[in-house]
Amino acid sequence: MQDAWIRSTVPQQKATAMFGRITSSVGGRLVGASSPVAGVAEVHEMAMEGSVMKMRALAGGLELPAGKAVALEPKSVHVMLMDLKQQLKAGDTVPVTLVVEGADKKRETVELKVPVKPLAP
Repeated sequence: MQDAWIRSTVPQQKATAMFGRITSSVGGRLVGASSPVAGVAEVHEMAMEGSVMKMRALAGGLELPAGKAVALEPKSVHVMLMDLKQQLKAGDTVPVTLVVEGADKKRETVELKVPVKPLAP
């Protein structure tokens, strides 16, 4: 994962998101995530349905073509951190575990230490 960051929160906020670029040398799918600061972490997408923007979990995960960077961005695909257990302040570092499934269906975890950046980086 390159250039990973998490958007900071205000007190009592219960959700935020992680962004960055992820590359799999052999290809696969990003199928899950977790963090000790969140009760729930999911691979999400934001998409327009008519004139309404909807956010939902990607049930089958996110395709990671071999050798190609996939962007996790605001208003697009991202890792959603929900049911936050604490405020995430700019300058904090948050542990996040990603779960990647290869073409052989074997799963591997990737441990990250992700910086928290201000609301408008």
